[in-house]
Amino acid sequence: MRQGGLPSLRGLPLGGQWAVLLLVSVPVVLMLELLGLPAAMLLGCMGAAILVAMGDTGLRLGPWPFALAQGVIGCLIARAITPDILREIAADWPVFLLGVFSAIGASSFLGWLLARRQVLPGTAAVWGSAPGAASAMMVMAEAHGADVRLVAVMIYLRVVLVALAATLVARFWALPVPDVAAVPWFPAVDPADLAAVLAVGLGSAALGKVLPIPAGPVLLPMALAAALQSAGMLTIVLPPWLLAISYAAIGWSIGLRFTRQILLHVARALPRIAASMLALIAFCGAFGLLLSAVMGIDPLTAYLATSPGGLDSVAIIAAASGADLAFVMAMQTARFLIVMLVSPAIARFVAARLPAATKRGP
Repeated sequence: MRQGGLPSLRGLPLGGQWAVLLLVSVPVVLMLELLGLPAAMLLGCMGAAILVAMGDTGLRLGPWPFALAQGVIGCLIARAITPDILREIAADWPVFLLGVFSAIGASSFLGWLLARRQVLPGTAAVWGSAPGAASAMMVMAEAHGADVRLVAVMIYLRVVLVALAATLVARFWALPVPDVAAVPWFPAVDPADLAAVLAVGLGSAALGKVLPIPAGPVLLPMALAAALQSAGMLTIVLPPWLLAISYAAIGWSIGLRFTRQILLHVARALPRIAASMLALIAFCGAFGLLLSAVMGIDPLTAYLATSPGGLDSVAIIAAASGADLAFVMAMQTARFLIVMLVSPAIARFVAARLPAATKRGP
């Protein structure tokens, strides 16, 4: 039996199917790493899983590996919530609130428009348009009933476009953009710190899995790790090998859910999705120019601070280009936290106002 032109893998034993998935994933991830794309491990594993899923495989990643991987992502989020960042936000809170809610308003309108025009069904367009918190948005979207496959396509298309736009803006100002450096996969870490992070992240993720809390496996580790870090009771160390395992688990879990039908739907919708993402980037860029003019912030710092998502890649560009890294990270972190808080309410608000025909998936 063949599906999508690929040979069926159902005849292989389960171990053989996992071996095929691993063999496909490695070159895809390496290619994306060489291209310098953000989130290469997650994107590569998701892409490889989609290819394998087209081979009529029965592979599925169970809910517990997915939940534990979310716990690591929760700790990754918590690591960015430092006292210095919080002080920066407190010092200029009106500016940060204005910047955050203008981006959220624009992205919510674009998401509603995509759903209203039936480009994507239900609230997938709203979750996918959220300006930041990529991994967390996928997790929360699934917990609230949206099609995580469509959300993932939107989110990571935006991440790539934002990174490319930020790179071009930095080059326009003739500022250096960092080259892709070799990742030290097994750096020296304090075993006690790593054990504490694993206990907090995996333990609270397991608790979030069994408690009736939407997106509990990512939200509980984030809240607990951030609180312990702020109290000086936890040093969040996340070696690249641990993040890679977590990204792979999330990427495979999502990618293996794709079908030929959903891919055809995504292909038809891609031009309009890309147009909406570019419109969001342009809107945030315009707000950045306004911020620069009103507050006297240099244009590159203002642009990177208001860039809608791609926090890691934006931080790298800001650090290498001489922009005000503290301001950029504070604005990005403030939006990240508020997006996490308000996205469920926005999704419910939009869903209640969509015609019934727009809520059916492909």
